[in-house]
Amino acid sequence: MSDDPWLIDEKNYYEVLGQEKIIELSTAFYNRVYDDDDEEFYSNFREFFNKSPKEQSIQNQYEFFIQRFGGPPLYSKRKGHPALRMRHRRFKISKKSADRWLYHMREAMKEVNIEGEDVKKALDQFFENVAYFLINHQEEEENSNNNDN
Repeated sequence: MSDDPWLIDEKNYYEVLGQEKIIELSTAFYNRVYDDDDEEFYSNFREFFNKSPKEQSIQNQYEFFIQRFGGPPLYSKRKGHPALRMRHRRFKISKKSADRWLYHMREAMKEVNIEGEDVKKALDQFFENVAYFLINHQEEEENSNNNDN
């Protein structure tokens, strides 16, 4: 990770990417999430995403990204302050879950052909920072109850 944790603030990425590319990214991401059959990911994230239709999840995310990347405040106009931690606190988000979320986001960035190394670096860094910022659950260590010694 770079010394500057917020490369995303160095330029208007809404203007760089455009609204359609941001919508494509969120759509590709959620298509991947909803198709993920990894049992642990499925149980944690399916609970999270089953609360609303996939189209609503896509809209929430792209409106947030549009706003955060320098575009119009679509998310705040419709839902109020983003308050990411508050909106995600009812869900168990572990490092493993954050890693899986990042995997899908990174694959979605490839799928929609995000261009420019500086753009990819800034977005990747932003997504990584947000994913790890939202961790609110410690994973239990494997064999923590194993007292066979």
